[in-house]
Amino acid sequence: TECVSGCVCPEGLYDDGRGGCVEQKDCPCIHNNKLYSSGEKIKVDCNTCTCQKGFWKCTDDVCYGTCMIYGSGHYNTFDGKFYDFDGSCEYVATQDFCGDKNSSGSFSIITENVPCGTTGVTCSKAIKMFLGVMMKILSNRSATPLPAILEVIPEFKLLYWNRTVGLYLVIEASNGVMLIWDKKTTVFIKLSPDYKGKVCGLCGNFDDKANNDFTTRSGLQETNALNFGNSWKQSPMCPDVTQEIKPCDLKPHRKSWAEKECSIIQSDVFHICHSKVDPLPFYEACVHDACSCDSGGDCECFCSAVAAYAQECIKAEACVFWRTPDIC
Repeated sequence: TECVSGCVCPEGLYDDGRGGCVEQKDCPCIHNNKLYSSGEKIKVDCNTCTCQKGFWKCTDDVCYGTCMIYGSGHYNTFDGKFYDFDGSCEYVATQDFCGDKNSSGSFSIITENVPCGTTGVTCSKAIKMFLGVMMKILSNRSATPLPAILEVIPEFKLLYWNRTVGLYLVIEASNGVMLIWDKKTTVFIKLSPDYKGKVCGLCGNFDDKANNDFTTRSGLQETNALNFGNSWKQSPMCPDVTQEIKPCDLKPHRKSWAEKECSIIQSDVFHICHSKVDPLPFYEACVHDACSCDSGGDCECFCSAVAAYAQECIKAEACVFWRTPDIC
């Protein structure tokens, strides 16, 4: 499907991969197995790429990084590494206090995870946001989410704003840290490009390389998500996670319901997004959550899982209207 000259086209013309012959200036470009005509533009993160003579020419802006924590222990790091970790403790989601114990930093975000359902999976119950020595706590300790609890230590003044946007509470600080929370089990953490390569925790190190995101608190590279996650717990009293929980194996009677409901992610409803964001990890996470939420709130777990994929689609400029009176 590449734009090539050859025996199919007259001299000076190129096969455009669609059965036609074009001049070189009209060669299409390929992105996620889809052909784009010369002059067409696509958005890749915060940059715009234009197809020119069969090659992508992209702007070179440095983008904000986003880490997503949602459902029962699903993490998508700043560098796009997707993994599951079901620990029941407080963990460092991300911070710029990295390296030796005396290293200085400007923020730390802690997630408190507790069991949700009877299979042993965990969900984020509270998020603590430390800005300098200022602390904000978002809590979901009851069925009806409490308003955010706020503690400010007056000796340090760091500007921040909070506002509600649709379903989300947004907290933005003047040091380039933003936290977006759906008041349930989904948290997005956005960092300005100034923090590239300077952060650590469950959200990875934001250096544009996903293969080194499993860096432990002691600075070692791990391949195992459980060992990596355990290293970031805040209290040594919490037990280590020793095995990955597979809720659909524990609750097989819920599996077919979960697969049927979650199939919306791989259906035509999200067709325009499939070539831009791989649906498979989100589908698997959805089935995992729908199986595990067996003590009430199973629809909420399903809805959060689908909303997480929809959010990634919006980032890739594929807006999908998937909520209906019957679905979420």
